[in-house]
Amino acid sequence: MPAIGLLTLELHLVDAHSLKDKRHYVLGLKERLRKKFNVAVAETEDMELQNRAVLAAVTVSASRAHAERVLKAAEELAADFLGPYLVSAGVDWLDGEAN
Repeated sequence: MPAIGLLTLELHLVDAHSLKDKRHYVLGLKERLRKKFNVAVAETEDMELQNRAVLAAVTVSASRAHAERVLKAAEELAADFLGPYLVSAGVDWLDGEAN
């Protein structure tokens, strides 16, 4: 059975003073994650707020171990790109198991 994992990233962009500032970080991260890991990425919450965002990245793999590696690496890339702006990250699985 394929593994479907969802990585949720919560951002607090204290230096963003407009939606344009926020877009710089959100679009930059989405582009990097898509390009490097071939994951689907979307902003899912707080779209109207200028200094907060929640992004979700999803991957589908033949094995859960591979999906875990992809999402862990995606989280590490996000942490490197965002630094202290990354408030939290978590992984959920379609089968209901949480990591």
